[in-house]
Amino acid sequence: MKPFEKCPICGGELKNKQVEKLLRVEGNTVSMKVTAEVCLHCGERLYTEDVVKSFEEIRSKLRKQEFSHFKTLGQSFTVEESWPNEAIHPTR
Repeated sequence: MKPFEKCPICGGELKNKQVEKLLRVEGNTVSMKVTAEVCLHCGERLYTEDVVKSFEEIRSKLRKQEFSHFKTLGQSFTVEESWPNEAIHPTR
């Protein structure tokens, strides 16, 4: 039996899907695909306990800058402070 039969947020129907998850820690980002129960109404994602534990392990490795289990995937950029549109700011 699944932990939830309906979405705990809106009561919508849940469907098992593969989704992209981004974990960010101190300027580093890990991108992955993960299986989650996704609400077809509001989009809420529900992860199993073991998946959440893996997220915590990944965040811990990023904090310690232990990158041995990660593969480089392109580069990340932010805009400079001098970007001409004052509504746009760099991320930190």
